[in-house]
Amino acid sequence: MAKPGKLQETLEYAVTRTLLGVLGALPRVWAVRVGRELGHTAYTFGGGWRRTGARNLELAFPELGEREREKLLRGCFDSLGRLLGEFSQFPRTTPEKLREIVEYDSVGLAHLREAEREKRGVIFLTGHLGAWELLSLGWSALEYPISFLVRPIDNPRVEELIESIRTRFGNQPIDKKMAARTALRVLKEGGTLGILADLNTQPKEGVFVPFFNHLACTTAGIATLALRTDAIVIPTCAVWNQERQRFFFHGDPPVELVRTGDNKRDIELNTARFTAAIEHMVRLYPDQWLWIHKRWRTRPPGEADLYSKH
Repeated sequence: MAKPGKLQETLEYAVTRTLLGVLGALPRVWAVRVGRELGHTAYTFGGGWRRTGARNLELAFPELGEREREKLLRGCFDSLGRLLGEFSQFPRTTPEKLREIVEYDSVGLAHLREAEREKRGVIFLTGHLGAWELLSLGWSALEYPISFLVRPIDNPRVEELIESIRTRFGNQPIDKKMAARTALRVLKEGGTLGILADLNTQPKEGVFVPFFNHLACTTAGIATLALRTDAIVIPTCAVWNQERQRFFFHGDPPVELVRTGDNKRDIELNTARFTAAIEHMVRLYPDQWLWIHKRWRTRPPGEADLYSKH
């Protein structure tokens, strides 16, 4: 009999491969429909996720009523289900098919083209908002491959499967644990680096900056990279537009870097600016963000756990 760890690894891989395989065999419209139904089911039976999401929304939008926050949380699960359905189609999608469902934001695109002309490195500052997997895969298929920071999935077989899908148009993953040197090289050579910057971080890796009026421990790595390479930082996300029935690649103007001469202070100030840019996008599309993540779990010394009773 396989060891428990090995058995769990095998089962997780089998479930992941089967789920993606079954959904991937369906036409895109049906795959997305089934994915969304799975998202609705997860909302119904995922009590822990639902409680975390409700608490996060209570912290972020205290001015909203309970019914309004519940609607946003249901939207979160719906968005995750849609992403699952879309992701299942990636192994056999084509640039032509992606072009049919993707629309660019002219504002962000103009700033990006300017950076390309100047041969400056570019950081795609994004988060778990909308279809973040489509953002990187779609860009590599329709424009050019990029590098992206990623924390490898604990299950190596599942990680291999997911990475093969993410990189089929040439994207290059960079392990977050060994990212510094490679990421610096990419940006100094004028490359593009995608970074998800909206997850809770441990104090040794981040700084506390405001996010929805509450201090959130946030990775300091992006500010460090931007300051050392003078990369242009463009906030971006791929969100579903129900009216147009397409994904919209939203791009905001670049975040201007602040330099005071104090490196520690510069990292904190720029991290706060980047986090404010993420918050701005989440406020624009609040029903498509990952509210089920405990974003404010790490607290400054002496502060109480914000999730202890939830």
